Amino acid sequence: MLDTMTMTKVLGGFCGALLIFLLGKWGAETIYHVGGGHGDHTQAYVIDTGSDDAASGDAPEVDFDTLLASADVAKGEKVFGKCRACHKLEDGANATGPYLYGVVGRAVDTAAGYTYSGALEKVVDTWTPENLSHFLESPRGFAPGTAMSFNGLPKAEDRANLIAYLDSTDD
Repeated sequence: MLDTMTMTKVLGGFCGALLIFLLGKWGAETIYHVGGGHGDHTQAYVIDTGSDDAASGDAPEVDFDTLLASADVAKGEKVFGKCRACHKLEDGANATGPYLYGVVGRAVDTAAGYTYSGALEKVVDTWTPENLSHFLESPRGFAPGTAMSFNGLPKAEDRANLIAYLDSTDD
């Protein structure tokens, strides 16, 4: 059943389909190609989005003390949900990470009963709000070699709210 005429028909069918696809591609490029490379074309309708000199997405950097002064403890409690998997707020109750009761103002690596990696002692002495903010932004970037595997909190507002919440838990 497989003779020369059948093979010629099959090959002709594939060549015809290829020709249709190539012609379709050429037609689509002709219709939808912007500019077309033929002369200068202006856009028919331009949407004004403001000044071209405006900063693109760069928000002014707010001082961390200002953020901390306006921090929301309730929002900080919600942010603490990310920390709850490894840390506890009860005094002396260590988990995967050390307890965080009284961490604001506490000396680094002093949670009783917890074995630290030693990387934090090389960077800071005390957990001030500024040191906590830098650490929470990127733990491994702030203290290379730390055992904390958390990626960090990129938003300064979240860090300020969390620090205010942690500071409020130890009376």
